[in-house]
Amino acid sequence: MASQPRRGGVSLPDRRAPKNTNQDGIITKLINAPIVSRGKQAACDAVYVSKKLLRSTGKAAWIAGTTFLILVVPLIIEMDREQQLNELELQQASLLGAPPVNPTLPVPR
Repeated sequence: MASQPRRGGVSLPDRRAPKNTNQDGIITKLINAPIVSRGKQAACDAVYVSKKLLRSTGKAAWIAGTTFLILVVPLIIEMDREQQLNELELQQASLLGAPPVNPTLPVPR
């Protein structure tokens, strides 16, 4: 049985095997150039260092934040309470008719 011609449609040309020559293209020469490989290595190293720096910065921020919450926030709250108590004492003293006492000066006994 002989091969039948195809009916309808467009026939595409067969793919040809690439020519094997010893001459490489310009792009291939550029990709294989030593400067390009050094540039790729430098970029990889920069990404690696950036990731390490970001990770260590995140750890340092976590340590600083938790230390602030544990040590400094209660101190601020206590100082605010002390200030409110001093203001309340001054207000009560002024209502009772006593002269206002300067909290920075020592009280004579």
